[in-house]
Amino acid sequence: MENIPEITIEKLMKRYSVLLLDAYGVLVHTSGALEGASDLIAELNRAKKPYFILTNDASKLPETGTKRFRSYGLEIHTERIITSGALLKGYFESHRLTGARCAVLGPEDSLRYVEQAGGRIVSPDDAFEVLVICDETGFPFRETIDTVMSTLFHLLDRDEIVHMVLSNPDLIFPKSDHGFALTAGSIALVLEAALKLRYPDRPELHFARLGKPYPAIFEAAIQRSGTRDMVMIGDQIETDIRGANSVGLDSALVGTGVSDRVTTPIPAHLRPTYRLRELKPHHS
Repeated sequence: MENIPEITIEKLMKRYSVLLLDAYGVLVHTSGALEGASDLIAELNRAKKPYFILTNDASKLPETGTKRFRSYGLEIHTERIITSGALLKGYFESHRLTGARCAVLGPEDSLRYVEQAGGRIVSPDDAFEVLVICDETGFPFRETIDTVMSTLFHLLDRDEIVHMVLSNPDLIFPKSDHGFALTAGSIALVLEAALKLRYPDRPELHFARLGKPYPAIFEAAIQRSGTRDMVMIGDQIETDIRGANSVGLDSALVGTGVSDRVTTPIPAHLRPTYRLRELKPHHS
């Protein structure tokens, strides 16, 4: 990448008070920890260096995330995990949705996020007031999407007000060393395209997006840490890097995930502050 300085993880640890780390594509994929991740987390814990995992994964509560990280050899405590799913509480409060009937796409922990936010879970074929897309797993995919779309159309045809919320704006994620998969954001794009076809004169019919690259998740990290002296380490230009840049935080792009081979020129608002070749610390 042109004119983007390379930096080491040791220099980032010395230069910033807090490190923000993406999960998928930086620390883990669905098969386990990525190279260097266990060494980095062990060193951060040993040095008592403040860090947070900033993830768009809305399919796991922080407690579940901790257990999963531990199964991969990463000792990451629950209080260090900031998820996009946790942002639902603030959204429900600001839009006065406590007690609202919610259809939720995602596994059990996604439903718990919505319940913790104050929502009341109903079936996708029920008259829901809020549609929340958290994840692409935990439900029969084709059948559920068809049901959600049909119910949504019926409600809108009756001029009902439906809030549509996307907890995870990611479109794809690295599933393994050489594999990728669609995620929740892609489902939202499909439904938005369907809405545009059926209601071409209603541009307001789109999902409210939480998580990276939107500010709320970064503001949560700033509030929790008490400082803006932090750097976001991520693998996705459109979420990790764009989000950090938009709130005035420095960023480092690591080539272990989605943006592994970015060869085209990068617009200024998407350019990372640094390139990071590897996560593993090297000590003399």
